[in-house]
Amino acid sequence: MSNEATGATNARSTGADAGNLGYLALGLTLLAYGLLSTGVLSGTGVGDAAHLAHLVGGVTLFIAGLWQLRGGEGFTGTAFTSLGSFWATWSAAGGAGKNAAGLFLLLWALLALTLTAASWGAGLFSRAVYGLLTLSLLLNAIAAFGGYSGLAKFAGWIAAVSGLTAWYWATSALSNGSWGRIALPVK
Repeated sequence: MSNEATGATNARSTGADAGNLGYLALGLTLLAYGLLSTGVLSGTGVGDAAHLAHLVGGVTLFIAGLWQLRGGEGFTGTAFTSLGSFWATWSAAGGAGKNAAGLFLLLWALLALTLTAASWGAGLFSRAVYGLLTLSLLLNAIAAFGGYSGLAKFAGWIAAVSGLTAWYWATSALSNGSWGRIALPVK
């Protein structure tokens, strides 16, 4: 998706754009991380998302970001490579203490805030994905510093909504671009 992308209206059929792949990877990783953070699935926790976060969120996002950068897409390239680095690091740092985890999440919330500001003119879905990601990371940082499990669960729900938004956006772009009509609206 280009920097001006609003979703399906800018889908390309050439296969040269990794934006949809990146938003699918981001969406699925955020959705898994968010739902596993909430405790909605009995006997699971956020640590259960580590392998998914590493492979889908880390590796796939990073590769999609490099692909975007190579194609001249500075915003999505930066977003995907940096978020790929976040997920790969998060999955590898499983045993971090609460202060280290809180600081890590707070610093990445600053990056997500930068992405939110940079995406402001790109449309509602872009603002929603990055804005909700920023809020989730900020709340998770506060929860980590203070040991507030209820706040961490709430932040998980926000991450899940951000993930659903990214997933819907990419699904809309893929299906609307291939069906030749607007099947899943994005505005």
